[in-house]
Amino acid sequence: MKIGTIDLGARPLLLAPMEDVTDIGFRLLCRQMGAAMVYSEFVSADALVRMVKPSLAKLRISNEERPVAIQIYGKDPVAMADAAKIVVEQAHPDVVDINFGCPVKRVAGKGAGAGLLQNVPLMLDIARSVAAAVNVPVTAKTRLGWDHDHRIIVSLAEALQDCGMAALTIHGRTRAQMYTGQADWTLIGQVRQNPRMKIPIIGNGDITSGDEAQAAFENYGVDAVMIGRATFGRPWIFKEMGDVVHGSTHRLEGIIESPYPVLSPNWKLDVLKEQVRQSVARIDEYRGILHIRRHLAATPIFKGIANFRQYRIAILRAETVAELFDLLEQTRPLLNQAEA
Repeated sequence: MKIGTIDLGARPLLLAPMEDVTDIGFRLLCRQMGAAMVYSEFVSADALVRMVKPSLAKLRISNEERPVAIQIYGKDPVAMADAAKIVVEQAHPDVVDINFGCPVKRVAGKGAGAGLLQNVPLMLDIARSVAAAVNVPVTAKTRLGWDHDHRIIVSLAEALQDCGMAALTIHGRTRAQMYTGQADWTLIGQVRQNPRMKIPIIGNGDITSGDEAQAAFENYGVDAVMIGRATFGRPWIFKEMGDVVHGSTHRLEGIIESPYPVLSPNWKLDVLKEQVRQSVARIDEYRGILHIRRHLAATPIFKGIANFRQYRIAILRAETVAELFDLLEQTRPLLNQAEA
């Protein structure tokens, strides 16, 4: 699969853009684990145009994580085009991605993100403006439609392609669904089967295992699969999925300093500790630990351990690296018992 001239290989697995999740440290870790391409947290076009420092900080990328896409959102074609130019000038990403799918009220409720599903002409103006403004591939991520009665993705996909989008990611839910219910991949498949569609179609929604990723490729014909919430506390999911989709070709030895076998529970615990280190190094100790709590709360490695609730509470309340690592080390015997 190619986006422009960027070759991502056959059946690539991509890290979804997620606010307050896909920072530079997590992106790099997921790339090391086998993600073919990673996406930044979304960045407000208006904030970039105003040169707001926290938003500009989100443009930081490293060469080690390439290929990488930076995602922007907004509702004004001129501001979006100007923001895309700033992104390319400052970050030199491989791809600029447009967010037409965020369902949260503070974005969609103001007419950006998935809110543009209620104003398709404006969405297409934005797509054309951004594609014309920069010399890197421009892609878009959207949903099936605003609600069940307005699932417009088949015709919308053609229109976005005609506006110059180099690839399209489709989340298999409507805006009204938010993140509830089950993702509907049938319409994603219809988009891919449309003979007029020439650009890559990336499917997104509810993919949590290698078997599910394999089924998405085989049943719906998508060119790539994007993984979002299933990566929380589980960056190694790209290795696990890749082993099913591609065979065991991606090597992880030496990526994480750990004496334990790759993908063993103890190795996964060391990966989580490395996430903590990177988060703290990027921010500071207190805020770095706060930032990583979402991953610690969601990680599946502690599932199945009896009477783990008190450990979990203590882990999520830890305020220093020393305290947190001591608690994590105390879980090793429990991990080994659960595996046995």
